[in-house]
Amino acid sequence: MTKKSVILLSGCVTFLMLCLVNLPAAIAADRFEKYWTVNEYLTYNPQQVSKSNSFISRVRAAAIPATNIKKPIRIAVVYPGLQASDYWRRSIVSLEKRLKELKAPYELVSHFTKPGLTVHEQSNKIGQFLVAGADYLIFTLNVSQHKPLIEKIMKGDQTKIILQNITTPLKSFKLRQPFQYVGFDHAIGTEYLVEKYLKIFGGKADYAIMYGSPGYVSEMRGGTFLRHMEKHAGMKLKESYYVGFNRKKSYRAAKDLLKNHSNIKFVFSASTDIALGVLDALREEGRMGDIITNGWGGGSAELDAIQTGDLDFTVMRMNDDNGVAMAEAMVLDQLGNVSAVPTIFSGDMVLVEKSMTDSEIMELKNRAFRYSK
Repeated sequence: MTKKSVILLSGCVTFLMLCLVNLPAAIAADRFEKYWTVNEYLTYNPQQVSKSNSFISRVRAAAIPATNIKKPIRIAVVYPGLQASDYWRRSIVSLEKRLKELKAPYELVSHFTKPGLTVHEQSNKIGQFLVAGADYLIFTLNVSQHKPLIEKIMKGDQTKIILQNITTPLKSFKLRQPFQYVGFDHAIGTEYLVEKYLKIFGGKADYAIMYGSPGYVSEMRGGTFLRHMEKHAGMKLKESYYVGFNRKKSYRAAKDLLKNHSNIKFVFSASTDIALGVLDALREEGRMGDIITNGWGGGSAELDAIQTGDLDFTVMRMNDDNGVAMAEAMVLDQLGNVSAVPTIFSGDMVLVEKSMTDSEIMELKNRAFRYSK
């Protein structure tokens, strides 16, 4: 949450443009102006509470086949899935496997892009999918340019939109919200990491933040982290970078950081690719174990790095639950029971540390990747 207008040029922020920018309170304020948190939304919409609890139970339970859906559900997916994190790919796998268990016929088309400002490419592909007659579009909202595109789709009545990787309804949408927000709350997950860093360093350390591209995810992860750190006078932010969720840019930024700040204690990494890039630099500079970083998401690449002892800890999503949630929501809608679909599904997360045993991590993998093993 803190990078408001720093160079919205393009998520592909060039290395020099990575340039250390400090975005203090502006972002945290911006977040609360734009979005309802999960708890806020439920507080202002109490009818959603029981609906949400029932839906969560449905997602966690075994599928109950719905044999009376005869017409194939037409699903279009546009994901920023070309990255080391396997979150997006696993989401499609779990979505399709749950639909099959539900005995729901479907047709699915998908298009993956790189993370960042690829709005033109995404818009063109979405246009093609809408013309083809998609019943549901699964998309995300990360940069400001996504909002008018989403609003335009919501004005129609043919395609319902599911926004994935965002769990905070936009205030500007008011009563006309998307069909569903699905994901794992970025702020809540980041708070697990905040707590861990404070425990390790006792509230006193020099650190840096590696944001992704300017936009929602960076605001919610990096901005939340910064907001909490600012409450502790001993936690000193030395540099912050926008590295576009890119491993090579994260590596170069980390090299720059190490050259200018030899006493840095940790780097907050806002994604898997960022964490891997930071580790590349630490390894090359012989600073592994001396400086630590975190993962975000707990996919296969991060868990492998934790089990080898390279990555210290991460917040792990129970990944496949979001694909299951989308499948259940669409089937309920097709059965004429849309009133049972909550506006938000925010999945469970846990902190995973390198001190955990292989069997403990395997148990979490079996739970998180129950469909996408």
